[in-house]
Amino acid sequence: MPGYQMALIMMIGYLVIALIVGIMAGRGRDSGSLDEFAVAGRGISLFVMWFLMGGAVFSAFSFLGAPGWAYSKGAPALYIITYTAFAILPWYIIGPKIGKIGKKHNFYTVAAFLKGRFKSPAIAVIVGLIALFASVQYLATQMSGMAIIFDIMTEGRIPIWLGALISYGIVVIYVATGGLRAAAWSDVFQGLLMIIVSWVVGMAIVYQLHGGPTDMFTKMVAETPEFLQIGKEGSSMGAIAYTTTILISVIGFLMWPHLFSKSYASNSRTIKKTVLAYPVFALFLVPLLLVGFAAKGVVDSGELANSDQILPYLITVVMNLPGWLYGLVGAGALAAAMSTADAITHSASLEVTDGIIKNIWKNLSDKKTLLIMRIGVFVIGALAYYITVFGGQGLIALLLGAYGSIAQFAPGIYSALYWRRANAKGVISGLVVGTLVNYYYQLVATSTPFEIHAGILGLIANIVVMVTVSYLTKPQDEEDVKKYVDAA
Repeated sequence: MPGYQMALIMMIGYLVIALIVGIMAGRGRDSGSLDEFAVAGRGISLFVMWFLMGGAVFSAFSFLGAPGWAYSKGAPALYIITYTAFAILPWYIIGPKIGKIGKKHNFYTVAAFLKGRFKSPAIAVIVGLIALFASVQYLATQMSGMAIIFDIMTEGRIPIWLGALISYGIVVIYVATGGLRAAAWSDVFQGLLMIIVSWVVGMAIVYQLHGGPTDMFTKMVAETPEFLQIGKEGSSMGAIAYTTTILISVIGFLMWPHLFSKSYASNSRTIKKTVLAYPVFALFLVPLLLVGFAAKGVVDSGELANSDQILPYLITVVMNLPGWLYGLVGAGALAAAMSTADAITHSASLEVTDGIIKNIWKNLSDKKTLLIMRIGVFVIGALAYYITVFGGQGLIALLLGAYGSIAQFAPGIYSALYWRRANAKGVISGLVVGTLVNYYYQLVATSTPFEIHAGILGLIANIVVMVTVSYLTKPQDEEDVKKYVDAA
């Protein structure tokens, strides 16, 4: 049997299993309950939470973008390890507080959280819009990854448009039917597969091509030392660009709406234990980065349509490994993309419904709200699919673009929790200005001052405007402030 046929059979088999796991996870539960769909009845266990959070680390960029950056840029790719290890730490403090406030007021979203603190429907609508745009960018990252895997592992027989449609279609079905619980249990299955594949296959490639990491880096230091440097002559990224890339990733990581859903769906002990265990997941990215370094000097960049293809290209063309290994790596990469796509799709649907729809059409029943959330899963998926098929950015570019947008929530969130003087006018003004600055440098300008990440420029503007307007306008009622700032 040709290798591509074996790979296709294994990947389709994986997708079928993932669909079954996702659908079965919601069976026997109150599937018609808004609380069950949104936050899994607020009862996610520690074991499931670990893998649900691990899915945020392992995404399409892990199997494709991370090796691609290591192959094309060298040392700057290590930003991934840095932010993955440290970005979660503030959640140890703010996660339990957000969870307590959310459970007390029956919140499901970031939009509701900020609306509850600042008593402003306008904030909820703006948050819903920003979450939609950022989530669609992030989902396009995952869909692109799924499509690339199908395309290369089947030697071009499954085109980009069909690969994205098949794999993401599975995600949409089980998220729309089972909500957060379906995503969570699918991530347990997918997480175990990803961990095995990343280490076994990643290290096998490094040892087969170079005899091991030590020999690989020794040769690289001798021949192309600038490839392992940052901010030096000949290196691919300057020090400021590298630093602000890490910074926007660290700040943005905790602002993703699906993290709020996880806070609302678990207790303080589970949140804190997850924070302590989470950096371990960064270790599973190491072999995937090593794959990218291993390809340097082995694969000519002209052989690839883009650097994101380096891992599957090594397996299918350079090393000519058996077909079952194609399928194993393909399934692992699909699992990585799907484990992030399900959480983002679910949370984006919640934010759009809770932030935009419910503040335009008020007094919707829980039944109608749940129906809109399920329809939203399909609509958001369709938007991301369009960008995937017709867009042209690489995976890391899409990812960092999404982080620049979502990080604009940070000043409002931290002010809601800790700054008494913050008010609705200040937060709205900062959020709008910061988002516009970020998108201007992402989409209009060709470069940023001093190579600072666009999202950081947006955050600077956001904070300055928010603080200024808050001090120039009337303070919020103290009773509303106490419910957040003084929450234990």
